[in-house]
Amino acid sequence: MPQATSQLVQELHQLIEPICLSHGVELVDVRYLREPKGAVIRVIIDRAVPGLEVGSGVSLEDCTAVSRDVSTSLEVHQDRLPSGAFRLEVSSPGLERPLVKLSDFERFSGHEVKVKTETPIDRQRRFRGTLVRVVDQNIELDQDGKVLSIPHAVIAKANLVYRFSN
Repeated sequence: MPQATSQLVQELHQLIEPICLSHGVELVDVRYLREPKGAVIRVIIDRAVPGLEVGSGVSLEDCTAVSRDVSTSLEVHQDRLPSGAFRLEVSSPGLERPLVKLSDFERFSGHEVKVKTETPIDRQRRFRGTLVRVVDQNIELDQDGKVLSIPHAVIAKANLVYRFSN
C-alpha cells in the first residue's frame, strides 16, 4: 500500500473507530480503494455475539446508523480526504471475515484461515491452515502438521475459511 494511502487509512481509522464504538460495534477494517467508477471508502464492522463463535451480530440498522454518522464525520473532516467524489460502503464482515488486528487472530484461534504475506516465508506467500495462537507479534499457523510462525507485520491479507456443511 503506498505510504499516502496508508496514512489516509490510518486517519480514516481514527475518525471512524469512535463512531463504531458509540454504536456498540467493532471497526474490523477500513480500506480506501480506487475503482473504475471512482474512489471507495469501505468500512467493515462487527459485533461479537455470546454463544456465536463465528458470524456477525451486525444488523442492517447498525450498518445504516454507522454509515450515516461516518458520512457526517467525513463531511466535517473533508480537508483530511483526497479531493474528488467517493462512495462510502459499510458492511458486516461476512462468513470469511477478514483478520486484521492481533486481537482478531487471538479471538479466532482454532479456526481455519487463509493468510497472504507481503514477503515470502520459506519461499511461500500464501498459507492455509489452523490458527494456533498469537505469540508476541507473530501468529502461529498449523499447516498440515507443521507449525509456522508468521510475523503480523508482514501479513498483507488474512481471512477465516468458511466450510459449508452437507
